Amino acid sequence: MALDRQVRTARWRGLRRTGDWTLDLFLVALALLILTPFYWMLVNSLLPRAEAFSLPPVWIPSSITLDNYVEVFDTLPFVRLVLNSLKLTVIITAGALITSTLAAYAFARLQFPGRDLLFIILLSALMVPQQVTVIPTFILIRNLGLLDTHEAVYLPALINVFGTFLLRQFFLSIPRDLEDAARIDGAGHLRILWNVIVPLSAPALSALAIFIALAAWNEFFWANIFLTSPDKMTLPVGLVMLSGRFGTGSPVVTLAALSMLVVPLLILFAIAQRKITESVAMSGLKG
Repeated sequence: MALDRQVRTARWRGLRRTGDWTLDLFLVALALLILTPFYWMLVNSLLPRAEAFSLPPVWIPSSITLDNYVEVFDTLPFVRLVLNSLKLTVIITAGALITSTLAAYAFARLQFPGRDLLFIILLSALMVPQQVTVIPTFILIRNLGLLDTHEAVYLPALINVFGTFLLRQFFLSIPRDLEDAARIDGAGHLRILWNVIVPLSAPALSALAIFIALAAWNEFFWANIFLTSPDKMTLPVGLVMLSGRFGTGSPVVTLAALSMLVVPLLILFAIAQRKITESVAMSGLKG
């Protein structure tokens, strides 16, 4: 009897090990499939124009050139576009983290009339497409005299509904005993937030910062509406203008510019994926 149990256990372990290997191989194949377009973009950006977009596609180039990247800097004010994007990304990320943290603490820890109803109304903003708010937002920005300024892009982005929701869910998973102990020591709400809640929420804050930074770095919709001066445009808007206003029609040059935009983001996401996974898993423990 014991021998049969050992045989069944060994067989089950073998099947489980085979299943794990199969799942790993499937995930690796899926990752390669997802990364294939980015690799193709990078390879074609390094090929001479005569060899780019050839059929069958070139996956391992025999010769590479950086002329396409040099032409990006010759055609676009690339450094200025990068600095503008970095400026907006830093401001939006820092500002949205602060407002989301304060709002999430209020919804998770404070008791006030209509709190849950107000939170539901806030979440309903996630169901409203941003295109619906274009006209009222444009009128507001125009009346404030902020057209063609960076303030027109980052001020509306300082309120992040998703960030408030994510941090609220995470704050709810933190034991209240820690908060009560700090309150006994005479700590107020701000001290509890910054000295107790925020240090324990590092995974959620890190993941949210990455989400917001990625969205701000790739921001095109509002920047394209509000920014018209070339020296104030962001990198995504400048890339769209690459084949238009600035006068080059080479797709290879566009791929080179896109590579400089996308590849750093892929590296950042690969480095921070563990923080993102931890945050999403832990923030879903409580509803």
